Amino acid sequence: MEFCSMVRRHESSPIPQEGHFETIKEIKDISGFTHGVGACAPQQGACKLTLNIKNGIIEEALIETIGCTGMTQSACIACESLPGKTLLEALNTDLVCDAINVAMKNLFNQIVYGRSQSAFSEGGLPVGAGLEDLGKNKVSAVGTQYSSTKTGVRYFHTSDGYVSKLALDKNSEIIGYEYINTGKMLSLISDGMDANLALKESKSCYGRFNEGVKYIDPRRD
Repeated sequence: MEFCSMVRRHESSPIPQEGHFETIKEIKDISGFTHGVGACAPQQGACKLTLNIKNGIIEEALIETIGCTGMTQSACIACESLPGKTLLEALNTDLVCDAINVAMKNLFNQIVYGRSQSAFSEGGLPVGAGLEDLGKNKVSAVGTQYSSTKTGVRYFHTSDGYVSKLALDKNSEIIGYEYINTGKMLSLISDGMDANLALKESKSCYGRFNEGVKYIDPRRD
């Protein structure tokens, strides 16, 4: 019996990236802006890694960590290592901390399967988009909330900033809070403004703060 020596080649499925569908054959074919999240081995801390990749090359890296001081220091080394590397080089680079390495693997899976944030963004996102995600004062959004049967609920830090006062209603339930935008405050101080005035200028409130029956310091009361 004679067998046909020609094997029909089926193309791989195209993936969406930067506003169009493309069949990926090599690392240089990959472009996109997306995120990966990872935890360290004992899950003491977590890392969010954001990369902006153009033609397979990492052009922008943003690393945000929480919960582990060692991870925060490791992020400094990883951030120096990533830009200029290909996506494959980055995947095979020791990024020092377990959480950052796991975040890199998760990000790789998203980008090569067409699950990037910029998959349907025409032309993708420009280099600098990661920094813009941090907002005007270039500060990561970190939330810290706490509750116990002894103290009840306490907000320490929200996406707005450092919570300095909680407003409670007659049932002792939180209805609003006063916060300090620390990025803005430090920027004003560095520009020469008096620290007390900068603190005042950086305060604002959220919710029905002005309707509070009682106001407490979440760290002392």
